[in-house]
Amino acid sequence: MRGASILAATIAIIASPCAAASSEFFSLSGDMTLESGDTWSIGAKRYRLYGVQSCIRGTSYTDRRGSKQDCGDASLAVLAAFMQDTRPSCAPIVPDADLTYAVCYATVAGQRLDLGTMLISEGFGFAALDPSGLPINPAYAVAEQHARARKAGLWQFPDVQHPSLLIGRASGADQRRSP
Repeated sequence: MRGASILAATIAIIASPCAAASSEFFSLSGDMTLESGDTWSIGAKRYRLYGVQSCIRGTSYTDRRGSKQDCGDASLAVLAAFMQDTRPSCAPIVPDADLTYAVCYATVAGQRLDLGTMLISEGFGFAALDPSGLPINPAYAVAEQHARARKAGLWQFPDVQHPSLLIGRASGADQRRSP
């Protein structure tokens, strides 16, 4: 029980305020399709958690039994559980025709908590990096450091790779192949 209260306190301390540029919060319930551990769609509209990077589907980690597991599936399962258990509300902050970035919060034990911070603090999400390698949301980088130090979630597996670094490497390889 003590561990749960420490975790709740940690999440509350490092959670960034849930303020969005738009006051158009909407509840995540009903007909929604999860695409990954950070992206979902409602009808034809796609959303992604701003500043969060989930594991990439098809990448793997080795579990305690020595079996390879899909890292992206693990991120997706935890996002699904959080959404089902907490029924978060979200607000679009960077709208686009193809993909709208959103911030979301959930109320847990009477406190509003940032969904991105929750995912990252539990070790099933990562701080997204900009093209120069800096975190898009510095608070998420702090949450990630705490999760990694505690070996929370996916960080308990030594072969887990940060998905933003994998994306950066792939991007660099693509640039080297281009004329």
